[in-house]
Amino acid sequence: MRIQARDFTENAHRDIAMQSLSENTRKAYAKAWGIFAEWCGNQGIKPLDASPAFVADFFVETAKQPSPVTGKPLSIGTLQILTCAIAKRFWENEMHSPTSHPEVVTVMRGLSRLYGKPPRQVKALREKHIAKMIAVCNISGTLIGLRDAALLALGFSAAMRRSELCALRVSDLDIIDDKSGSRMLVTVRKSKTDQSGKGQVIPVINGKSIRPVACIQSWLQAAGLQDGFLFRSLRRGGNLRGERLHHSDVPRLVKKYAALIGLDPKLYSGHSLRAGFVTSAAIHGARLDKIMEVTRHTNPQTVMKYIRDANVFTNHAGQDFL
Repeated sequence: MRIQARDFTENAHRDIAMQSLSENTRKAYAKAWGIFAEWCGNQGIKPLDASPAFVADFFVETAKQPSPVTGKPLSIGTLQILTCAIAKRFWENEMHSPTSHPEVVTVMRGLSRLYGKPPRQVKALREKHIAKMIAVCNISGTLIGLRDAALLALGFSAAMRRSELCALRVSDLDIIDDKSGSRMLVTVRKSKTDQSGKGQVIPVINGKSIRPVACIQSWLQAAGLQDGFLFRSLRRGGNLRGERLHHSDVPRLVKKYAALIGLDPKLYSGHSLRAGFVTSAAIHGARLDKIMEVTRHTNPQTVMKYIRDANVFTNHAGQDFL
């Protein structure tokens, strides 16, 4: 059914939301739509002609299919991506999405109860962990060690996403050295919350323990970098290559140094740097607005989750009688 003009106005926010999708999300939705379209084709109907009952059957049958990676039923997260992809395509064609029909919603709730499980949440790296990791990096005295120390220090102190770290260029750093000490402004050209590329500036101070500005300066000087990508791959001999680090290199390095300081690498990933800054800031009593100034979160509730987790034992209800 075509959306009437009044309905389309009410749903205009959907267009705005879709325009802000990241490139990776767009690719995931395109792949998911392909799965649905192929299933429809096998059933002899056009995807945009699918009724709510047909879509409900699709989810029930698809949920039973084993994942080609794990061999287990598809995760509820994968099914949710399929839901969003179908809804997106219907909205793009100014049509009501069958995924919002009560029949489909009921089926998805049932599948969530049947196959759902708590989402995996990596552990946050506290400032003491980052300091130990950087110390291990510096012990090697190699160019790789200096690069890894700079990446860990900046990823933590600027609460950066792994894709943002790998996209940074030398020109995105504005290092300030004066009587007030060392500090730095880091410009993120494009991010998850800034798909239009307006740019976001993160204030970074050097501090006394992590010293991210000093780590960056040491890396730039040793590598002789004056332009181009900030974090680059290195050959076995330690010589620079022109290629920037891939976003998959960030969790690999985090896991590597987590293991070297005695942590279980399975519990940590690239997001542990960003989550670690929020957690550490909350524990040290930083204001919510100042935390968001660094993390660039647009929803305070997202940050509050980290703060609640960090302060779960602070002023505990039973502290005076347990």
